[in-house]
Amino acid sequence: MTIRKMTSEELRAIQAPIKANYKENPEAGIFTLKVKGTAGEGITCSIESGKALIQAGLHPATGGDGLSVCSGDMLLEALVACAGVTLKSVATAIGFQLDSAEILAEGDLDFRGTLAISKEVPVGFSAIRLHFNIMGEEDPEKLYNLIRLTERYCVVLQTLNGGAVTGTTSSLNKA
Repeated sequence: MTIRKMTSEELRAIQAPIKANYKENPEAGIFTLKVKGTAGEGITCSIESGKALIQAGLHPATGGDGLSVCSGDMLLEALVACAGVTLKSVATAIGFQLDSAEILAEGDLDFRGTLAISKEVPVGFSAIRLHFNIMGEEDPEKLYNLIRLTERYCVVLQTLNGGAVTGTTSSLNKA
């Protein structure tokens, strides 16, 4: 099966009425994305993504059995997915001839923090790196612009770079 490439004109035609609506009605561009999870058997959480049911669990470095996905891996997967889709969208929009691209995310994590071994060791990733391996015939200036725009418009990357206010709420419901 051959997948037809979308042209920049087709992308603009699809997005033009959406952009016009958001310009005219800024509140129409604000969405709340939701993902629901349910604490599962053992030390797992079932995530209802709307597309699939994902069973998340402990990473083997913290005692997991490796049968469930690790939330740290899921974070990096979300970054790669967002960067890949954004890269393709930007390439299409600017007419960049993209033959192929690989996107790799790496994250450094010291599990001593999450296992409460040391209060001096932070919980979470200390560094995340995003790598692009792009095949094409474009000049370096256009490649630089493609990466710059991809980084600018990648929702997950911008969120990781401090673009969101976070918080938690809780409720206790008695049976």
